[in-house]
Amino acid sequence: MTSDSDDRLYFRQLLSGRDFATDDQMARQMVNFVYLIGDRVTGEAVIVDPAYDVAGLLGVLEADGMRCTGVLATHYHPDHVGGSMMGFDVIGARELMEHVSVPVHAQREEVEFIAKVTGLGDDEIVGHESGDVVMVGEVAIDLIHTPGHTPGSQCFLVDGRLVAGDTLFLEGCGRTDLPGGDPAALYHSLHHRLSRVPDEAVLYPGHLYSPQPSAPMGETRRDNFVFKPRSEEQWLTMFGR
Repeated sequence: MTSDSDDRLYFRQLLSGRDFATDDQMARQMVNFVYLIGDRVTGEAVIVDPAYDVAGLLGVLEADGMRCTGVLATHYHPDHVGGSMMGFDVIGARELMEHVSVPVHAQREEVEFIAKVTGLGDDEIVGHESGDVVMVGEVAIDLIHTPGHTPGSQCFLVDGRLVAGDTLFLEGCGRTDLPGGDPAALYHSLHHRLSRVPDEAVLYPGHLYSPQPSAPMGETRRDNFVFKPRSEEQWLTMFGR
């Protein structure tokens, strides 16, 4: 569990099965990261990809003197927003709404999928375009549409931190063999859409699939094998279905 000591920005990285949902076998197996991002001055915060133990996540916010004012969804898979997965029902955004009534921010292409897997109403999900900014107090979070893992996958850039969901890990990237996956789209997301993210920005992934929980983008671009192909053709030869 990490926290940031900046005066205004509130930023925490929480690992499922360790920092919350400690008695949930699936949470321990899936090693999802959940992120809390907020404004320490106003006390407002959003939860990125709430799943497994929403009451526990709200408890972390409360203990820190923060309150949940929204949800940011990287994509629709149940281990990130809740729903049915592998025969199990994962607690997520719908159950969070039983505690707080807040908007769920998603890329427009992902809204129908999130509604389907979570049972949320369309009026509870705010559809966004790439480049939109979600304000949490005075903290600005830039939304970057990064299709490939799913059609509406998105990353969040806030104060030199890239919360990438399953688009990019420190080692590897999101799968493209699941429904809605698109290898060519993921190539363009990684090599072009995320190219504006500076090397000094720190990557925070959606799962702990590497020894370290975060790393600078420059190191990731240097060391992660997904950046080795120099063309879409090379990429599809290595990673295409």
